[in-house]
Amino acid sequence: MSSFLTFDNLDLTKQYSYADYLKFQFKERLEILKGYIYKMSPAPSRMHQGLLLNLTSVFLNTFKNKPCKFYFAPFDVRLPLKKNDNSSKIDTVLQPDLCVICDLSKLDDRGCLGAPDLIVEILSPGNSKREMALKFDIYQEAGVKEYWIVQPEYESVFIYVLENDKFIGKAPVVYPNTLQSSLFPDLKVDLNEIFNC
Repeated sequence: MSSFLTFDNLDLTKQYSYADYLKFQFKERLEILKGYIYKMSPAPSRMHQGLLLNLTSVFLNTFKNKPCKFYFAPFDVRLPLKKNDNSSKIDTVLQPDLCVICDLSKLDDRGCLGAPDLIVEILSPGNSKREMALKFDIYQEAGVKEYWIVQPEYESVFIYVLENDKFIGKAPVVYPNTLQSSLFPDLKVDLNEIFNC
């Protein structure tokens, strides 16, 4: 099989697998959502990086010496399609900004194979509506127990908790309030500190 030397060689109307992803030799950052390529911005904004750093600090303090592990991007999360899907098996490869994994058997040298317990995505101007809707569906289908969407522009966080295989939206948490995880009671995030970057 040939390797893909440049991003321009990719046919963006075609579906790709994780095996293809491993052959990519170009520098562009990307994710594969249900087989389709989505190009990520080459470098996140300063605000995005500041938020990620502030959240990472809170996660570090919360999960230190705990059985669950957390990781931040770039970190591959691989989610195979459900077996009842009629198409051939196509992997989804994402790089969430933050994720927490409690089932450590899902971890390997390449990242996480299976759904993390908690995923945090920080929106960027480059995120398309289609991409965000697709990620929501993918995380729900994969069984992610809690999903946060951080919206820097509005200094708010939307929290979704999986109940009976469906995400249920909680009330948005807006600056300067404090967010508390439903899944991890010790995980409390003061948005005054998070959005101060």
